[in-house]
Amino acid sequence: VSNAGVGMAGPLECQSLAAMQSLMDTNFFGLVRLVKEVLPDMKRRRGGHIVVISSIMGLQGIIFNDIYSASKFAVEGFCESLVVQALRFNVAISLVEPGPVMTEFETKLYEEAERADYSRTDPETAEIFTNLYLKSSKDVFSSLGQTPEDIAEHTLRVIEAPRPPFRHQTNVAYTPMAALKHADPSGALITDAFYKLVFKYDTVLRFSL
Repeated sequence: VSNAGVGMAGPLECQSLAAMQSLMDTNFFGLVRLVKEVLPDMKRRRGGHIVVISSIMGLQGIIFNDIYSASKFAVEGFCESLVVQALRFNVAISLVEPGPVMTEFETKLYEEAERADYSRTDPETAEIFTNLYLKSSKDVFSSLGQTPEDIAEHTLRVIEAPRPPFRHQTNVAYTPMAALKHADPSGALITDAFYKLVFKYDTVLRFSL
């Protein structure tokens, strides 16, 4: 089970390339290093199961999570490319895709975001992030967030499945989001929906949450 991960949220201009590279080194290359270690022996034995804790943000990018989403997209693409070869050797690969999870990981991330310096971006972007995104994120976590124990139970079900699924989303609240993306290959539908939720109907969004 590959579960290492770090987060990053905020305006792109305020994040250093060094911090971005460090995040990718953990979230993506950490997984690659692990798979390179375990896969050869699994192929020799013609049996094994690699379970990767990904994220719903590996399926859909979320505003102000540009680099974190990119790392999870990389994880998803890596596993999607590898799974067919792995199946030839009777090795299963499963992606567990949670939405928000209520842990110290997220609490620390948002506490740091509230204290960060946003002078390197324009005032409008800083305002959107601090007064719109951070407030909405707290509402999302309090209403849709899962516990670590819940994610562990989902992961256990994936491990014990007679035919392990390639993808397993842990939160049904995010099923419509994934469906919207697949419904319109041009991307216009999901982009328009998210734009309106963030910039036009944010009050309705928070109320509904």
